Amino acid sequence: MGYLEDFKPEKDFFIGIDSDGCVFDTMEVKHKEFFCPATVKFFGLFAIAKYVRETWDFVNLYSVTRGINRFPALIRVMDLLADRPEVAERGVTLPDMEPLREWVSRETRLGNPLFREYVKANPHPALQKVLEWTLAINEDIAAWLRDTPPFPHARKSIEKLDVVADTMVVSQTPLEALTREWKEHSIDGFVKAIAGQEQGTKSEHIALAAVGKYPPERMLMIGDAPGDLKAADDNGALFFPVIPGDEDRSWKLFHDEALNRFITGTFRGEYQNRLLGEFRRSLPEVPPWKRK
Repeated sequence: MGYLEDFKPEKDFFIGIDSDGCVFDTMEVKHKEFFCPATVKFFGLFAIAKYVRETWDFVNLYSVTRGINRFPALIRVMDLLADRPEVAERGVTLPDMEPLREWVSRETRLGNPLFREYVKANPHPALQKVLEWTLAINEDIAAWLRDTPPFPHARKSIEKLDVVADTMVVSQTPLEALTREWKEHSIDGFVKAIAGQEQGTKSEHIALAAVGKYPPERMLMIGDAPGDLKAADDNGALFFPVIPGDEDRSWKLFHDEALNRFITGTFRGEYQNRLLGEFRRSLPEVPPWKRK
C-alpha cells in the first residue's frame, strides 16, 4: 500500500470515486451474469437456484450491503439462505462458511492474492472451493466482459474533476480489472491512482492517500453503496451518492450542481443531508421475502 501513502497533493481538493455500479454500469451485469451463476455452479445449488439468485441480488445490489466485498457477501448470502424455509424444505446442504468467516474476521485486504496464500497455509476443502469460485469469476469477467462504458455524465464529470481535484479510484474490485476497465475507456489518465481490494478497505484507501493532506471539507467520496458512505464518514470526508437505479440523473446532478457546491464550500449540511436521505431510502435492510 506504499503508493497510497506516497499520494501527494497537487490540487486543493481530493475526490475518491467508486467504480463498479458508480462510474461503470457493470454492477448488475457482473453479479447477475458472473457472480451468481458461479455461486450456483461451484457450490452445487441448482435445486435452489431461484432462491440463490434472489438472495444474491438482495445482498449485493438492492440492500444496505450493496457493494460489499465478494467474500463477506458470500457468507451473508449463505447465512440468509440458511434462514429461508424454502431451502430447508428442499433438503439442500449449504457450503460450510466457517473457515472463510474466520479469515474474513481478521483480514482487511480481502483479495485473491492473500486468500490464495491463506488457503495454501491453511488447507481446507471449504476454502479450496471458495478459491476455485473466486478465481473462476475473475477469469470469466476478464474473458467476456467488454464494451460497458461509463455512465455518460460520469465521464463528463471525471474529465471536469481533473481540472480542480486530485482524483483517485477507491474500489473493492480487483486492481487488475479496475486498471483494465479504466484504460479500455480512456479515463485512466484523469485519476492520480487506482486502488482495489488488494490495497485494503475503501476507508484505508482514503486514510492513506488523503487524511492529513487535505482539509476534511475538501475531501469527497462519490459512491453508490453504503460502504462508500462509511469510507467517507470514517475519514471525515463529504459524500455524494449515486443512487442505484437512477445513476444517470445522479451524475447529471453532480456535473451540473453538486461539484460546484463542493468547490465553493456549500455542500455540507442541508444539501448533503437531503442527498443522503434519498440514498438511504433506496437501500433497505430487510429482505423482500421477509416483508411479504
